[in-house]
Amino acid sequence: MKERATAVEEVRRANLGEVLRLVHHIGPRSRSLITAETGLNRSTVADLVTALAEHGLVVEQQPDPTRRVGRPSPIVAGSRDVVAIGVNPEVDAIEIGAVSLGGAVRMRVRVDAVRPGVAEVVETVARVVREWTDGELAGSRIVGVGVAVPGLVRSGDGLVRLAPHLQWRDEDITTPLSEALGVPVAVDNDASLGARAEHLFGAAREHGDIVYLNGGASGIGGGAILGGALIRGAGGYAGEWGQTRPGIANESHRRTHDGVLEDEVGRARLMSAVQLVSGDDAALAAALAGDPGPTADDEVDRQRGVLAATISNAVNVLNPSMIVLGGFLGILRDRDPEGFDAAVRERSLVISAEELHIASAALGQDRLLIGAAEAAFARLLTDPLG
Repeated sequence: MKERATAVEEVRRANLGEVLRLVHHIGPRSRSLITAETGLNRSTVADLVTALAEHGLVVEQQPDPTRRVGRPSPIVAGSRDVVAIGVNPEVDAIEIGAVSLGGAVRMRVRVDAVRPGVAEVVETVARVVREWTDGELAGSRIVGVGVAVPGLVRSGDGLVRLAPHLQWRDEDITTPLSEALGVPVAVDNDASLGARAEHLFGAAREHGDIVYLNGGASGIGGGAILGGALIRGAGGYAGEWGQTRPGIANESHRRTHDGVLEDEVGRARLMSAVQLVSGDDAALAAALAGDPGPTADDEVDRQRGVLAATISNAVNVLNPSMIVLGGFLGILRDRDPEGFDAAVRERSLVISAEELHIASAALGQDRLLIGAAEAAFARLLTDPLG
């Protein structure tokens, strides 16, 4: 009898998670639509929604009054007061965001910092979160923290094995951050989290085979989603596109001897070309959108060519239906999207590129914060009432 009760509880837990995932990943929907999407009966869906609402995870809204065909069904939406904190430490700043169910960024801040260590990141995040919970997030429920690290993160326990540009090696940020905030902490590679964010909420929502490349101040990382599943590798270190050696046909375009991709295609080189000492991607994009001069134009064209050649390798090896470029890589593409996409196709096998789409990250500067928050939401989505 106990075994049967346990089995029933497990089914109910799974059904609660499925309903919460629907409203979180896809958006507000009516009870009737949830019934159709889950295959559960109406009374079961009503019971699940009621339980989620009683625990403050969803809210029910009145349906659109202009749609009067049939009996109106309440609209179920994720509660904006259920929040996960996303963190992205970089070589020049610590970015922190509060992301609610549904993937909306409620708060975000960029704190300038030079190669912050773990202790500085923990102190900064704890201070910012305290300010938020005393202010605009007062009364909100923080379910966890996700950290998007530009480096190699061990999938088993979140240990940062190597983040070279931050000068982190075998660093545990999970424990001190969890102790400081009193909530669970999930740590992962920034590009892997960016890939998941764009898959769930951004440019790749309709695709199951995706290559994502992220360009940040620390360099270039990547993530691959094949058949809807994130590819991690044996230790969780898959996707380091920035460490591959690009083929550069024109030697005059080479800037390093035997350098890897992130040595040849880099944000710092672009910043220098437009004479920016500091700033985020928005500042870089604005500088390039004006009249940056021939030096900057030449550097953009050079980097675009090297990047296009690298992406064609991804097309030939993985045959994705979507490639998404985030950070300064998206800025490079956006200078001439049609020309860039054509350059990728010219270097790819025709058949492999038949179903290929290329896009800049739709989530913009929020992509890593949303991805980090998604890692923090994982436990809640698995067991909403646990």
